[in-house]
Amino acid sequence: MRNRLGRECLYVPSCRLGLYVALRHWCPPGARVLMSPVNDDVIFFVLLAAGLRPVQAPLRPEDGSIDMAAVPESVWRGLGAVLTTNLYGNPDPAPELRARCDQLGIPLIEDAAHAIGSQTAGQPVGSFGDVSVFSLSKHAGAKTGGFLTVADPALRAGLERARDEFLEPARLTAELAYGLRPYAEAGVRGLRLVGAARATLRLLGLEERQDIRMELRPGELKQALAAAPAPALEDFHSWIRVDMHDYRLRPGGLRLRRTGRLLRRLESRLEAHRAGALRLSATRWALPRPGRPVQPLFRVPLLVEDRDAAITALARHRMTTGYLYDPPLDAYAGEVFTDPSPAPEAAAWFARHALPVDPLRAEAAISVLTELGARPATPPSGATATQPPVRGDRGV
Repeated sequence: MRNRLGRECLYVPSCRLGLYVALRHWCPPGARVLMSPVNDDVIFFVLLAAGLRPVQAPLRPEDGSIDMAAVPESVWRGLGAVLTTNLYGNPDPAPELRARCDQLGIPLIEDAAHAIGSQTAGQPVGSFGDVSVFSLSKHAGAKTGGFLTVADPALRAGLERARDEFLEPARLTAELAYGLRPYAEAGVRGLRLVGAARATLRLLGLEERQDIRMELRPGELKQALAAAPAPALEDFHSWIRVDMHDYRLRPGGLRLRRTGRLLRRLESRLEAHRAGALRLSATRWALPRPGRPVQPLFRVPLLVEDRDAAITALARHRMTTGYLYDPPLDAYAGEVFTDPSPAPEAAAWFARHALPVDPLRAEAAISVLTELGARPATPPSGATATQPPVRGDRGV
């Protein structure tokens, strides 16, 4: 990855821990950080754990990227950092954000968890920020691990020491569970027991998300934020660990060997994602993006009028829809815990209509949506001047 990005890289056991280390290093306590409201709630809690105030950005409705023109000057002047999302692999305007952050004298932090193969302005996503964080659970499929990249290689040793302060010792039981997980998942899918497995998890109280967003628990969250002398990672552990209880675990040999094998196949995986994204981008549910290269997206956000019906139809064909971020974070958390977006309508529209489709299942998903008669969603009038709304079938 150092060769790929041209930057010094540091392994971390999870993207969320890497982001926490980065935020602690680059942002003073109490700093206000511009972020996307269409993002995983875990990332929101990572910011709170680092003692920061999230500020929700306005978004472009066609791809959920940050709309810089809609950010008021008063908001820019009050920021201590900017955090990109690169949602599903669609790049945020990194060159413009880099220039704006330089003008303001604040760091740009890139969350490239979904964008390990994406590029913008001829450079890899993750090569613009002071620091960038990547996930190895997404394109690589390792289900563990991530890494930081830093513009200044002299900072690597200090970040490594900071990372090590938060690591938990490797556990044999965790390594064995990690080693057996792919076989167990394959068996559940092969026997068509996914529904039964999830019902069992709910019965045992092991399924932590009952809805798209995890339960906020505002009373407990206020107590965590009031911890003296300042919030710490442990105070937010119950929120940050959701879906990944091993997020701080020091990796064992099994994890590292499997991750290495999967990384050696990364190029072929990226090409498969790019091919699927190209196919999906030619459908009636994708907005036309003339002149913009097709990225090897982790998920392709098709815009569907009745998303719930589409999710149900895909589920009947054993295609689970994940990575939904609805409602936006300002509607989810409220003004007590975040500054709301100054223009929330586009983010709310995108969050309600985006259907993230795995590009590796492109043909199957297209077949299901076509059979369903799914209608494309049209962005609000005037939402984008450069990308007209879809009005017809472009390939299905």
